[in-house]
Amino acid sequence: ALLIVMGMAIIIENVGLSMALGAFLAGVLLADSEYRHQLETDIEPFKGLLLGLFFIAVGMSVNLTLLGSELVTILLLSISIVMIKGLVLFFLARLQGMKNSSARQLAFSISQGGEFAFVIFAAALSLGILNTDITDILIVAVTITMILTPLILMLNDFLCNRKEGTKQDYDTPKDENNQVIIAGFGRFGQITGRLLTAKKIPFTALEKDPDQVNFVRKFGNKIFYGDASRLDLLHAANADKASVFVLAIDDMEESLKTARIVREHFPELKIFARARNRQHFYQLMDLGITHIRRETFYSALELARLVLTGIGLPGGEVNKSINHFRDHDIKRLYDHRQYNTDEELMINMTKSAAKELEELFESDRQDEDQDK
Repeated sequence: ALLIVMGMAIIIENVGLSMALGAFLAGVLLADSEYRHQLETDIEPFKGLLLGLFFIAVGMSVNLTLLGSELVTILLLSISIVMIKGLVLFFLARLQGMKNSSARQLAFSISQGGEFAFVIFAAALSLGILNTDITDILIVAVTITMILTPLILMLNDFLCNRKEGTKQDYDTPKDENNQVIIAGFGRFGQITGRLLTAKKIPFTALEKDPDQVNFVRKFGNKIFYGDASRLDLLHAANADKASVFVLAIDDMEESLKTARIVREHFPELKIFARARNRQHFYQLMDLGITHIRRETFYSALELARLVLTGIGLPGGEVNKSINHFRDHDIKRLYDHRQYNTDEELMINMTKSAAKELEELFESDRQDEDQDK
């Protein structure tokens, strides 16, 4: 890794750019390598020292006398850097599907000028793109944005607290003695709710997302706005009198938190849980939950059934293949549970399972050939 960093730095310097840029590019390459975590551990003892040296160098390069002669220009530049970078980050985050609050948090957190700006300014100065006066002004402006970072974060906290102050209060279920409680009434939980409604079986639905609650209520569904991991809300929903608890929360951490609360305080309540993936499945099992379904597994199987049928395979063969795969995958899911923290062993067992499945299909094909 050290050889890569030094080599990249020397190569970049030889093409007319700074060694710092070469080291930066080497870091980007190593960040995606299998040695990333080991490198982070090795560098950790030196991080504080190197950061200290870096900021000493930055402080020595700042021309504070410019604050007197170019104060207005520097302040306008600093504000422009923060606002433009913050807006760009916010809209990029929104384009990636992040919520408003998360996008705003990202924008406020890293809207200041970055340390690499000093490297770029130095490179531009050495190449004659910028003169000394402009470079000094830019360095002071970027430094001020760094100094303002705590104030920017305090502003974000103030806006968050102000919004939370006007946030919709949680509902308190009253006279709810339904035998079924559904925690999480999104795209997954609604399926169970619709079936129960069709069978005229009453249930209590709890949902933490106010937008989802308002949307569902438009269609006449009875739903309560609240955090299902709150013990007081569960008591208000008469969880001690219910017989079934449907855990359909999409966020893994929230799901596990709710599962722990229910298991601890309502041990007689049967939990039927939604798992986002295998790791979530194993974590739910570790809590003693036995009725678990992976959210995409059965829909993916049905799509595979359509694909096999669409390419012309006989219906009987398709059903047999799907059933074999389902049973095989479920068996392996439980077999691999005790090894889920050992990545290398899991990889080997997965390869072995894939080979076993191929042999199973081959055995079926030979049996069919003999029957013919």
